[in-house]
Amino acid sequence: MSGSSGAFWQRSNFALAMVPLSLVPAACHEPPASRYAPDAEATARGKAAIERVGCAACHEIPGISWPEGRTGPSLVGFDDFGPIAGALANSPENLAAFVRNAPEAKPGSLMPPMPLSEAEARDVAAYLYGLDDD
Repeated sequence: MSGSSGAFWQRSNFALAMVPLSLVPAACHEPPASRYAPDAEATARGKAAIERVGCAACHEIPGISWPEGRTGPSLVGFDDFGPIAGALANSPENLAAFVRNAPEAKPGSLMPPMPLSEAEARDVAAYLYGLDDD
């Protein structure tokens, strides 16, 4: 093995070791305390809307004991998630739009449109963002 090929592998290994570190800034976001804090009335209405339309049939949702769906992603610690559905900035406005009509908010989404008014969708977002405030 020549000296130049050894140096190549050392550089390659160093570069591979740096890949996880390059992902750290993408995983960072504001701490929960500095983000949206919904009011108690909105979160109560949001929980009622979640129960009415059956969101827990597909998602595990704290505070909703039955059913505990596993088809969709768990919503435990939702406000600490990165992008909504891996594509939309995690904000109350984007979440309300996604909850109401996921295929319109993110084309190709497998989540069906939900029978929610705009106000109900905002309340669902309030419930999910308020989970860590307990």
